[in-house]
Amino acid sequence: MEFFVLARLEAGKVVRVRTFTPDCEVDAGGMTVVWLTDVKPDQSVAWLSSVAAAASHESERTDRVTSSALAALAVHAGPESVRALVRFAREDESTRLRGQALFWLAQKAGEQAIATITGAIDNDPETDVKKKAVFALSQLPKDEGVPLLIQVAKTNRNPEVRKQAMFWLGQTHDPRAVTFFEEILSRK
Repeated sequence: MEFFVLARLEAGKVVRVRTFTPDCEVDAGGMTVVWLTDVKPDQSVAWLSSVAAAASHESERTDRVTSSALAALAVHAGPESVRALVRFAREDESTRLRGQALFWLAQKAGEQAIATITGAIDNDPETDVKKKAVFALSQLPKDEGVPLLIQVAKTNRNPEVRKQAMFWLGQTHDPRAVTFFEEILSRK
């Protein structure tokens, strides 16, 4: 899939990132547009990663820049984008950015994504990130996500995390989730 990443710069800083498919019309509102062509995927991933990291430390730019940069990373093909999202999910100091990276990893699925998401549930120091990781599990294909959500609901030590897993299990309408809830409710 081909897509364009448009970045708006003001005073040398990226203040907005947007992605478009080639068939979308772009109205720059009279602003100058500079097209960069023949950008290699690894160069694009490196640039988007640097933009997301820089903006994550400035809260007013986080939503307009970091969220969009992570979304652009998620639609990238190839392993470079997954590695970048894993790095953000595991290492970034911003709780918000770690949680968003986990969400986008779930959209890409795959073994590396699952390992990072479950690792965040087990090891991230922030309960909010753990809860976002549980939500990320709910975004995985049901064959992968539902058993992991059941595992978290059964075994996680954090009651908030278990509660979140049970909530998202209830949203799946999956027969395995129904069976799990029946088992819990029939215990004496």
